[in-house]
Amino acid sequence: MKSPVSLKAPFILSLFASTNLVHAVPSKKSEPSNGPDASGWYQLFNGKDLSGWTPSENKHSCKVENGSILVHGPRSHLFYTGTVHAATFKDFELIAEVLTTPGSNSGIYFHTKFQERGWPNRGYEAQINNTHPDYKKTGSLYAVCDKSQSPVQDNRWFTCHITVLERSIRIQIDGKTITEYTEPRFLNRPHRQLGDGTIALQSHDENSKVYFRMVDVKPLDPMVIAGMN
Repeated sequence: MKSPVSLKAPFILSLFASTNLVHAVPSKKSEPSNGPDASGWYQLFNGKDLSGWTPSENKHSCKVENGSILVHGPRSHLFYTGTVHAATFKDFELIAEVLTTPGSNSGIYFHTKFQERGWPNRGYEAQINNTHPDYKKTGSLYAVCDKSQSPVQDNRWFTCHITVLERSIRIQIDGKTITEYTEPRFLNRPHRQLGDGTIALQSHDENSKVYFRMVDVKPLDPMVIAGMN
C-alpha cells in the first residue's frame, strides 16, 4: 500500500454538512431486480449466487454460503462487474451488512477496476478488521485515515456505510461516523485517488473468514443534492 496521506482538508464539503445523506438501511427484497427500489437503491448481490461479480486469482476464495457472500481463502478480490450503472460508480452511497470471525481481515474497495492478480492498485479501501494483527481497524480509509480501534466486534453483523460525494469520503459503521476525508485538489497519487470505478470485496488470507449478506448502492447526483439546500 502507498504511504498514508498527511494532507487533509480542514472540513468536509458543505454538501455533507448541509444535506441529509444518512439513509435508513435498505430493506432486503425477496427477489432482487436490476432496477432500483423506491429510494433509488440497487442490490448488487442477489442472495443466491455470484451473478454480476467476478473474482480474481484464487477464485475459490469467493463463494456464496447460506445466502451470504463468503470471502475465505488465499488472496482474491471479488469485483462487481454487473449491469447496474455499467459497474461504474462516481458519487454514491453503499451499504453492506458484514460479519467477521476472529482474526479476520477484509475490505471494501471503491473507485477500483478489475485486475487479475495482486492487491487492487486503483481506488480506495474501507477497511474491515476487528481483531486481525494489522493495526488499521474497521472504519479506516486504508493507509489514508487509519483508526487503531474497531467500533464493532467479531461474530456480530454490522453495517458499513460508505458515502462518496465529489472529493469527500465518509465511512460509517452501525450509523456512527468513523472516518471523514476530503481529497486534496492537487493530489499527485496516480490511480490511488478518486475518479470512478467499481466495488470489490477482499479475501485477505486463508485465516480470514468474512461474510457479506447485503451489498446495496445508491448513485448520487451532486447537482441534485446541491439544489436541496
